[in-house]
Amino acid sequence: MLFKVEMTVKIPHDMPEEIAADIKAREKAYAQKLQAQGQWLHLWRVAGSYANVSIFDVQSNEELQEIISQLPLFPYMEISVAPLCRHPSSIHEDDR
Repeated sequence: MLFKVEMTVKIPHDMPEEIAADIKAREKAYAQKLQAQGQWLHLWRVAGSYANVSIFDVQSNEELQEIISQLPLFPYMEISVAPLCRHPSSIHEDDR
């Protein structure tokens, strides 16, 4: 199942920089692991903001919830999720 996930990060301004840097480093490692495993297909930065648009390929809503809730930045995110399906006019034969 494919999902479009939009994430906007809102780290508190009073969070110490060393704590924020640690969270960001753990977030990057986790995101790259999921990409290598093929669950996080695409990751785009939204220009001009601390936000991204991502495409996930998972087996269920529950799996997506588990993945997202394990993101180190999850407590500081506003997240929007939309399920995706193939468009009948698409020229591609797969979802990648």
